[in-house]
Amino acid sequence: MSSRVSEVPKQSGRSAMPLDDVSYRILDVLRDNGRVSIASLAERVGISRASAYTRMETLVHDGVITGFSARVDPAKAGLSIAALVFVTVMPQAWESFREQVTEMPDVEWCAITTGEHDAMLLIRAVDVSGVHEFSTGVIAQLPEVRTVVSVVVLDEVIRRAYLLPSDLPERRTEIPLGMTRWTPASPGRDTLPPR
Repeated sequence: MSSRVSEVPKQSGRSAMPLDDVSYRILDVLRDNGRVSIASLAERVGISRASAYTRMETLVHDGVITGFSARVDPAKAGLSIAALVFVTVMPQAWESFREQVTEMPDVEWCAITTGEHDAMLLIRAVDVSGVHEFSTGVIAQLPEVRTVVSVVVLDEVIRRAYLLPSDLPERRTEIPLGMTRWTPASPGRDTLPPR
């Protein structure tokens, strides 16, 4: 791919223009091989190379494609321990909490959540003591944090690069009331800002 396509602007958003079937096929191909050539992409999707290139640029420009990166096996790269860290944040401390979390190199992923805890972090460490040091020595020490619960991940069963609407099966089963508890987010608990 050209350097223009690989220089992805740091955009994010909750919604984008509706995608057509060709765009979804492009995303499906890229999920398996983000380094596929434009010529091969065009052939696999069934469009011209010019169209494939234009569509790739549009997907990048519109923020649908937010970047290109290698997938690395964390254990083989030396980070054999993963943990989920659930955090309850003090009221009125969201902005400061967000700013600090985005600067923490141990955090692979963070989401603001509903329910018992306010945020969930996925962290990686060389050993269990690294999880303990991060949970008690870094996160729990923040004045914005009320409580911390750490759960060591025993096995990562599945991790997909991303999902597409076409991946989701249609389900027509009726869900009985009371099977799911939904707690709305309080004001200020929006998504983390883009890095």
